Formats: sequence, C-alpha cells, structure tokens
Amino acid sequence: MDGQRAGALERWREQLDGWAIPTEILAAAPESPWQFPVGLFRSRARRAGSRPATPSNREAARSLPAGGSVLDVGAGGGAASLPLAGAAGRLVGVDESADMVAAFLAAAEAAGVPAEGVQGRWPEVAGRVPVADVVVCHHVLYNVADLAPFADALTTHARRRVVVELTDRHPLVALGPLWRRFHDLERPAGPGADDAVAALQSLGLEVDRQDWESQDRFGFDDLDELVAFTRRRLCLPARRDPEVAAALLEEGTHQVDGVWVSGQPRRVATLSWSGSAP
Repeated sequence: MDGQRAGALERWREQLDGWAIPTEILAAAPESPWQFPVGLFRSRARRAGSRPATPSNREAARSLPAGGSVLDVGAGGGAASLPLAGAAGRLVGVDESADMVAAFLAAAEAAGVPAEGVQGRWPEVAGRVPVADVVVCHHVLYNVADLAPFADALTTHARRRVVVELTDRHPLVALGPLWRRFHDLERPAGPGADDAVAALQSLGLEVDRQDWESQDRFGFDDLDELVAFTRRRLCLPARRDPEVAAALLEEGTHQVDGVWVSGQPRRVATLSWSGSAP
C-alpha cells in the first residue's frame, strides 16, 4: 500500500481518535456515554418497515436474488435488513449487544422471515458468521477506527454486494453546541463520508456512492428518553436533565410524526461495492 493510500486510512483513524472524551470529564461521568438504548433501535426498525424504500434498500435489493440471504452487521433492531424481508429467504444479524440481537430476532419473527442472531464484535466474530448474498451495514463505520479489517470482512462475507450507509458527517457533530454549553469544550468536525470513501478506495475497493436526504431522523418516541440519552452522551448526572431538555429545545428539537428529533433531515451517503465470497 503506497503512502497516499495508507494516509487515507490514517486520517480516518486520527479523526475518530479526536472524538475521545477528555479523561477528567469521562472519569466524572456517572454512566457510560457510549451505551445505546434498545428502544431506540426498535423504534428505528419499526419505522423502517413502514417507510418508502431508501437508496440503500434499493441498492441491496438489486443484488438480492429471490429467497437470498442478507447479513446485517451492527444490526441493532434490524432497520437495515428488515426492509428486505419480503425478498430475502434468511436474515443474519450481528451485534455486540445481546439485547439488540434479541430485538433483531423478535422483529424478524414478526416480519415472518427466518433469522439468525450472532452476538459479538465485528470482525472478531466473522469466523462464526456465514457468508450471504448481500451484506448491509448501516450507521456503524463512525465507530470503526481500524477500517481495513472491518471492511475486508464485510467484502469476504458478501457473494454479490456490500451496502454501507452513513451520515455525510460524523453524527456527534450535532452535539457540538451542547458540549460548548455544558463543558466549554470544542469537538471535532470530522470525519465524514468523503473520508470514508477515500479510506475504502485505498483498500482497492471500487466504491459506488449515492447521496440523499433521509427523513428518518435519529429520534425517540419519548422526549424524556432523548433527554436522558443526550445527558449520558454529555457525561452529566441525571439532576441536569431539566437543563439538557431546555438546551435541546433551544437547539431545535421537535416532534415529527410522533418522534422527537433534533435538527433538520439528515444528509446520508449509500456506499456499495462488490463482494468477493464464492
């Protein structure tokens, strides 16, 4: 790998490393800022089943044979794979959280599609996961500093296509004003989708890209849940909930179709490339 290509992967890693929370703030946090509530992913999966097909869904569907298999890496509640349940003969979901795997399996059962769940971190558990016709991986890459082995395992597990979805900029950028407000701390502005494409291309992947606007914003059915989640992200104690709620509302948090969301519709990128599994 030449210097330019290695540089794209290193820039990706360095920008993600910049999101580390200062030691003194993290040490004072009463709860982990990195945990995701299962209810959030159940809600996203439920909405995914009723919304029109997205560019990511359509890209995956184009490569999925009737009755084919779909592997969902970082599955959560299944928002990436459940829209393919009508054509797929089997779904496999991988997630670090046992609760998320259980939510995925419950959602697949409700959709009437056979499914398997694997708990563990990708790519460490890749050896226990069967190959599939299509691999989907939505809103996971910004959690992956070591992108090369992660992407390689996606590619070698897809017979036909890998479809990755991510926001055009790091999702925590939107919390920048609140970090300044509560901690007087400036947060990074990257990486973004452009950096992801450069890093993936540096691995020799021929990446196709579609940019679009998602109406399915990151949100909660209950405002108190959004407040608590944001407060944990900011490493604050529960007694600060009223202040966090006021700050969120001042920053534009509002309800859309019964879901509490922050800001405007998200710009999203669908990245796809050919799989290499036999």
